[in-house]
Amino acid sequence: MPTSERIERVNRVLANRQAGLRVVLENVTLAHNASAVMRTCDAVGVLNLDLIGPNPEVLRPNKAISTRADKWLEIGVHATPAACLEPLKKAGYEILATHLRKDSVLYTDVDFCRPVALVFGSEAEGISDQALAYADKVIRIPMLGMVQSLNLSVSVAVILYEAMRQRAAHGYLEKSRLSVAELERLQAKWLGLGEEP
Repeated sequence: MPTSERIERVNRVLANRQAGLRVVLENVTLAHNASAVMRTCDAVGVLNLDLIGPNPEVLRPNKAISTRADKWLEIGVHATPAACLEPLKKAGYEILATHLRKDSVLYTDVDFCRPVALVFGSEAEGISDQALAYADKVIRIPMLGMVQSLNLSVSVAVILYEAMRQRAAHGYLEKSRLSVAELERLQAKWLGLGEEP
């Protein structure tokens, strides 16, 4: 049976989980990067992480890097961009693709207080044309150096902390953003009253 301290901590963390803010990784091939992204998602209150790719099993979390953050995330696995992004668009999510393109906008000029799915591509290839076709907006992080990219997990962290800043300023951390049913399901899961996390 969980202790009262454990119950209090789980409830406190769940109260800050952000419905309407998702991270999507497409064709990421390095488990190290995916594990670091999982850790960042947990740190900023993201609940849902979606993996797109033919071999998502290569992204098994590295416990030393993720610090087992995967236990506190809802991870979806999808074979194609369409399988992941079409349902999100239908559910009202704005699809934001990170890509260096002439029509891209600064990540700080985006409203993260609405339902948003952030799509990040592979380390070598970036986002596929199939995934880009679903993007409502293309966003970028400014670069002043000779190298025009950041490590994947760093890019995710930079953008998610801006999203957290905006959401905190709008009071999103003052009251749970999850439905009562979702809160109850996750409480049972996290406290080991259902399936042990």
